[in-house]
Amino acid sequence: MAKLKNLKNRLRREGTLQGLILACVGASIGSGWLFGPLYTAQIAGPYAVGSWIIGAVAILLLALVFAELGPLIPKAGAVIHLAHVGNGPIVGNMWSWILFLSYATIAPIEVTALLTYANNYLPIFLQPHTALLSTRGFLIALVFLGLFIAVNFLVVRWVLRINNGATWWKIVVPLLTVGILVALAWHPGNFQIQQGNAGSDLQGMFVAVATGGVIFSLLGFRHAIDLAGESKNPSRDIPLATIGSVLIVALIYLALQVAFIGAVHPSDLAHGGWPNLQFKGINGPFAALAAAVGATWLSVLLYIDAFVSPAGTALIYTATASRVTLATAESGAAPQWVSKVNRFGVPWTSLLLLYAVGAIFFLPFPSWQKMVGYIASMTVLSYVIGPVAILQLRKAMPDLERPFRLPLAPVIAPLAFVAGSWIVFWSGLHTLNFIFGTLFALLIVYALWGWLSKTKLREMGWEYMWWIIPYFLMLWGAAWIGPKSLQGIGLVGFFADMGLVALLSLVIFYWALRSAVSDRTIQLYMRNLGSRGVGAP
Repeated sequence: MAKLKNLKNRLRREGTLQGLILACVGASIGSGWLFGPLYTAQIAGPYAVGSWIIGAVAILLLALVFAELGPLIPKAGAVIHLAHVGNGPIVGNMWSWILFLSYATIAPIEVTALLTYANNYLPIFLQPHTALLSTRGFLIALVFLGLFIAVNFLVVRWVLRINNGATWWKIVVPLLTVGILVALAWHPGNFQIQQGNAGSDLQGMFVAVATGGVIFSLLGFRHAIDLAGESKNPSRDIPLATIGSVLIVALIYLALQVAFIGAVHPSDLAHGGWPNLQFKGINGPFAALAAAVGATWLSVLLYIDAFVSPAGTALIYTATASRVTLATAESGAAPQWVSKVNRFGVPWTSLLLLYAVGAIFFLPFPSWQKMVGYIASMTVLSYVIGPVAILQLRKAMPDLERPFRLPLAPVIAPLAFVAGSWIVFWSGLHTLNFIFGTLFALLIVYALWGWLSKTKLREMGWEYMWWIIPYFLMLWGAAWIGPKSLQGIGLVGFFADMGLVALLSLVIFYWALRSAVSDRTIQLYMRNLGSRGVGAP
């Protein structure tokens, strides 16, 4: 296990329950609501409503797991520490890299969304007839990214206060949009399944969960976990903020999807249906629909919101991402200079690193749609360690004080692991090529570093990680032999492939439990973290 090091300056516990809930909700209602319903409808048609229900159930399973785990490690970037608890240094470090890579791209995708909407009235940010950033757009994106980094040099209570004000706006505007569109443009015929498309739309309902922006839009709950180190009352606040935010956000997005499908004019579906949906101003879909039904004032309001919502989400994600990056250094997965905290309790070196990595990510992912599937899958992949960790801790520390104890954890944990595996699988072969290629490259670098530094294999924890490679290969292989909708070769049908993923995920889940470090090692690690309910030896 990597030896934990105390921070020179501690983060300040200034977060309230309201602040945590609004941080979670505000992070969820960003660019996802501006584009998610459009892309989900294009992929799944009327089944898009089902996509949000499936996504909400899957995320709620993961959120329930972390509602128990979060208060046990009330430290910044708690997920990083949870990955190390029962799985040894190399698995913990790999999950640290996964989580960092998922967070580092959030602010860039929100900046991209902001400029994509703005291109409708100031056409300088995108390349002509595409949704890709132009050279000028890329340079302006770097400026906006720097702005969000700069604001996060404030102490956390000011960041949360700024986010709280933006979040109330971000809740009211989508709900207002739902009401106006349902009142002025309701076409119930749009919900009918077109003959001959039922099968593909049903598959699309699952694929859209990963690639249409559904999961990306519902991941805000994690901020309650990541800001645990700055919560005044983590044992009460983390479970309430985690579960409550998922339910609030899921209901808002369901309403938005229903309103979007009902508001599309039937003539826009006459030439190829939902997959070929096109209308004037589609790069700003809700604003365009509002203008089409005569609600010009709402269209203007939505263009304003297209700045507020992504900006608010980028702001809060940058705050939590810096805490996650700090935790990677605290756990030994990153250099110690990353953990430097200034006199205001701000991890300033983490913020600078996030700016550098975020700027690089604009290059391979220069559009919102190109980024969203990668971010959703990488983030969910980082959270599938939770179902493993909860049962590892239950076994090693049955008497540990748990402010929230998940009922039926031995049932819910493997279900959450399967649900997370499905989401990664649904992202498709092209996304998995990039994700697993990056992770295996990092793994090789880590192994070479260990060899050159003459670190003993046992000290690196290789014996605890052999379930990881089969797990990654299983997900990649399932997509490769899967249907064309997942860029596979079509050897196995979609739902048969899902069954295969579920079965193999359960096998690997219990393999991971058997591969855990000793109970004594888990107890020592938790004691070093200063976890609640863990006394001296």
